[in-house]
Amino acid sequence: MFELVRKHDFLVGIDSDGCAFDTMELKHKECFIPNTINYWNLQAVSKYAREAAEFVNLYSKSRGVNRFPALIETLEWLRRRPEVRARGVRIEIPESLRRWVANETKLSNERLKEVVAESNDPDLRRTLEWSEGVNESVRRIVRAVPPFPFVRESLQRLKDYADILVVSATPQEALEREWEEHDLKKYVAAICGQDIGTKKQCLGHAAKGGGHPYPPQHVLMIGDAPGDYQAAKANGALFFPINPGHEEASWQRFFEEGIDRFLSGTFAGAYEEQLVAEFQRYLPEKPPWPVLTD
Repeated sequence: MFELVRKHDFLVGIDSDGCAFDTMELKHKECFIPNTINYWNLQAVSKYAREAAEFVNLYSKSRGVNRFPALIETLEWLRRRPEVRARGVRIEIPESLRRWVANETKLSNERLKEVVAESNDPDLRRTLEWSEGVNESVRRIVRAVPPFPFVRESLQRLKDYADILVVSATPQEALEREWEEHDLKKYVAAICGQDIGTKKQCLGHAAKGGGHPYPPQHVLMIGDAPGDYQAAKANGALFFPINPGHEEASWQRFFEEGIDRFLSGTFAGAYEEQLVAEFQRYLPEKPPWPVLTD
């Protein structure tokens, strides 16, 4: 686990993809989904595979979840789609993948490599090849995507009052590269990706302040997905949502009023409750198409 030495009275965790950077659509539609169709042999139902993957990763309450459970959920929705059954396409979800996701505490490529080396499981090996294929596509394709308007301005305002932490389910290498590319890394105390731990674990560890915990209600998580909200609440932190599809307006709202409320102690209560209620209306639990039961 990383070390964060508390230097300020406040701690702010920020998600990266889809929150600080407008990279979610690009990464999933151009990197994740083509690799998913290729490695999991979904060519015969590619249209429906794309819709399922977009729903899980972009347009549902699973938005922003780690790639491995997201893969299982994508295959689950696809398996239960009438059009897929009508084509006689059988969607297989390896039990070894289910077990690994259910029991593993660090869902990352590095950990999966170790498990594959130990078990030589062919389905986990294919999962690793898929994930590495995604990363290679991201390295080739995702570049020159700047942060949303008001992200840089917000970091500049916060840097003298808060220790800033990047908290993301993205691989560490991609996070380091993207925050460095846009000259934002200088504002943050640490960058925590999937290789280090879950969002809940990273935010909780950081809140300890290296032995000097931050005061109550002095920890804030900024995110665009329910997982970010859950990580905040699990650690007793406040939450500011970046609403999917309305990111610019959300960041402007944070810059113009959210920062002042957080630093002045007037964020918790009615203000946060209003933000969260609005956020929860954006992402549904179930897809818009019919779903078959087993």
